[in-house]
Parts: sequence; structure tokens; C-alpha cells
Amino acid sequence: MAIVLVSALGMAAGGAATFLIQRERIMSAVDASLLSRLEAARLVVLGASNITDSGSLSTTIPEPFRTSSSALQAVVGRVLPSRHESSLGILDSRARFAPGVPTDFRLQAIPGLVSRVNREVADGKTHIGTITSAFGPVRYVATPVTVAEDHTFGVYVAAVDLNAKLGDLTSAFTTYWIVIGLAIAIIGSSAWFLAGRLLGPLRILRLAASRVTSTNRSERIPVVGNDDLSSLTRTVNRMLDRLDQAMTDQRQLLDDVRHELHTPITIVRGHLEILNAFDPDEVIATRTLAIEELDRVTGLVEDLALLAESERATPKLTAVDIAPLTQKVFAKASVLPDHEWILGDTAEVTVSIDSAKITQAWLQLVDNAAKYSPPGSPIELGSTSHVEGAELWVADQGAGIPPEAADRVFDRFGRVDSGRGIAGSGLGLPIVKAIAESHGGTVSFVSSPNGTRFSLMLPREVSAPADLVES
Repeated sequence: MAIVLVSALGMAAGGAATFLIQRERIMSAVDASLLSRLEAARLVVLGASNITDSGSLSTTIPEPFRTSSSALQAVVGRVLPSRHESSLGILDSRARFAPGVPTDFRLQAIPGLVSRVNREVADGKTHIGTITSAFGPVRYVATPVTVAEDHTFGVYVAAVDLNAKLGDLTSAFTTYWIVIGLAIAIIGSSAWFLAGRLLGPLRILRLAASRVTSTNRSERIPVVGNDDLSSLTRTVNRMLDRLDQAMTDQRQLLDDVRHELHTPITIVRGHLEILNAFDPDEVIATRTLAIEELDRVTGLVEDLALLAESERATPKLTAVDIAPLTQKVFAKASVLPDHEWILGDTAEVTVSIDSAKITQAWLQLVDNAAKYSPPGSPIELGSTSHVEGAELWVADQGAGIPPEAADRVFDRFGRVDSGRGIAGSGLGLPIVKAIAESHGGTVSFVSSPNGTRFSLMLPREVSAPADLVES
């Protein structure tokens, strides 16, 4: 609408300015034509001589013009009006002489013209003016015509029909305003159509976003075309996917936390309800059990906080040589008791990582292997170079992960107790996964009844998330 309004104002202002300029030029030409009629009248009565300073025809006129009447009659009869013009001779305030040829209009028929002209030239000077008639405005020039020996007062009037002179201009600009109106209508229609095409996807986007609620998160916006709006739609759809996944994860987390906290709370409450406060041994046993359960809850809360930080925090990337890092992690792992620690291959490769976070994730894999492997069994740790980056791995000789549990080992609280012997909080591997994904990498495993090998794959350079890549 603003574009249409600005266009209309610009066209109107330009048209009005052009009209006024052209009208002023025509008016100047009309005045010049009237003055030329006056000069012609002077030549008739004076022979191009004896013109007074006042610009009138009053002077001693040579024979045969010895009276104002004869001079005025000669002027009106010889200076013939052209098309859209007329003339008149006024003698003693009365219209006396008219042209001897047909004219487009008669000056004597215009009410008030004679009296107005007589008043204006009473000072003996030539006057130019405009008077309104029944057929439109008339532009006129009036000059006195007098003879020294004659006391009668004559006035010569030449006039032009302004409507006729301005007719072509008025017609042209009438056509111009019609064209302008059509142009504005076309511009308005085009702007309305284009605005609808451009704003339609945004309207769909707004409506779709308004339908997304905590209970209805499946709404997605159809993508049409491959322009900027389509890219925006795809970005919003990905945002909705992330929000949906985040809310699903949040609900799952709450369900899991409620389930995990239910057991220690039930245990502590049950023992407190049956506690014999007068039995010192039972009080001590119940106290010990309650502290153990609270410690377990504390560990669970700390693991949850660590998982949340791993998912949210942006890694501080630096170029790290993997070979020394492998040896450092092996030195920390080798002090863990009850296992034979073996240093495998070390990768001669440099990658961009957060060394502290990767060490934390790697040691979590080491801790998992130590927990779920038989005491005294060997555990191998190493790194391997690949074209796309580096692989950090830990291999144990435990009972392996059952195939039916493979899909949930990286889920929160996704413990696999069957065949593994020890239950943890179930948050260790999700923490490893979160750290790997924050580096643009992945974590995976290969398992069999003879052992499990976990691998942390890291790219050489961390790329921008898909939503931040310009299309």
C-alpha cells in the first residue's frame, strides 16, 4: 500500500507541475498574440509613428482619421481576429464596432465586459485581463483610442477564448490522469498480488507456529520452491524438530528421574517406617542404608548436571596432537585396579577438539569397560588415524551387549544389566554421546559375547550446524 501511495503521489506531483508549466507557456503565448494585435492596430491608425508613452493609441491621427470613431472603425475592420479570437470597438462606453467576419464568440455578449474595460482604461493606459463568460474564461487586451480634436473616448478590445487555447493541453492531461489512474490500479493490483505471494508463506508460517503447543508438536510447514522464504521455512521446520525432540527428551528425562528417584526414596521410607528407634543396632543399620541411598541420589544428580552441561556447553576448540593425548589418557586409566591395561595403536594426527571434554568422554568409556569386564581381564586403549579424522577407542573382553539392548545403550538411564553384572546410573554413555556430538563426531560400539569395543570418532575440523550454513 505504501508503494502504491508513493507512486500515486509522485505521478500526481509530476503531472501537476508539468500541467502548470505548460499552461503558463500557453498563457504567455496568448498574451504575446494579444499584444501583436495591439501593434497591428497601432500600425493601422498611426502608421507606426507617434505612439504615446502610455502605450495607448491617443495622439493626433493623420487624415482621414480625424475622429475617434473613424479610427476605431478602421482598426476593428482591418485587424481581423483569427480562430478562437474576437475584437470589439467601444465608443463612449458603448459597444459600437464589431469585426466584419464571423467570430467564435462575441465580446459584446459577455455581461459586464464593456463597463469593466471602460473602468480599467480610464487612466489612459493599456490593460490585459481575464473575464469569465458563459463559455469559459476570456483573455483580453484593451487600449484607449482617442483623437486630439475629438472629445469622444474610444477603446479597442482584442480577446482570446482561453478554453480553446488550453483545450489541447486540458485534453492531453485528462488523458494523462486516466492513464495515471489505470497505472495506479495496475500497480495496486500487482502489489496486492505480489504481496500475497510473498506474505502467503509467512502467513502459513505464523499459523503453523501458532498451532504448535506442548501437546501438538507434529505441525510442520510445507516447503515450496527454493527461494529465501523456502530456506526460512526449512530452518523453522528444523527448529520445530529440535523443539519437539527437546520436549520429548525433557519429558523422558522427567519420567526417568522420577523412576530413578522412586527406588531410593521408597527404600529409605520403608526402613524408616519399620525402624525400632529403641534398637541401637537397627538405627545404625538404617542410618547407613539411608546415607548410601542419598549418596546414590547425589551421584545421580551430579551425572544429570554433567549431562546437561555436555549437551549445552560449546567446546573450546584447539589443535590437539592425538598421540600424546592417547598416552596421557592411558596413564590415567592404567592406575585403575583389577585389570590389565594395554596401550594399543596411537594415531599421529592433529584434530580440533576440547581436550578436557574429550578426555572426560574417553575416561568414561574406560570406566564403563572396567565396570563391566571380569576382574583381571585385559582392557586395551588406543587411537587410530582416518582420512576424515581420528578414532579414540576402548576394547574390553566382557560379556558383551545383548543385541536387543543395542538400541538403548546411549539413552538416558539406558542401563544394560543383563550379562554385564553391574548397574550404574545409566548416564555415562549419554554423556559421551553429548560430548562427541558437540564436536561434530559420533560414538558407536561393536559387541560380541567375547567383548565390546567403543569408538569415539572425531572430525579434523568441527563444521557449523546445518541451520547455520547459508543456502
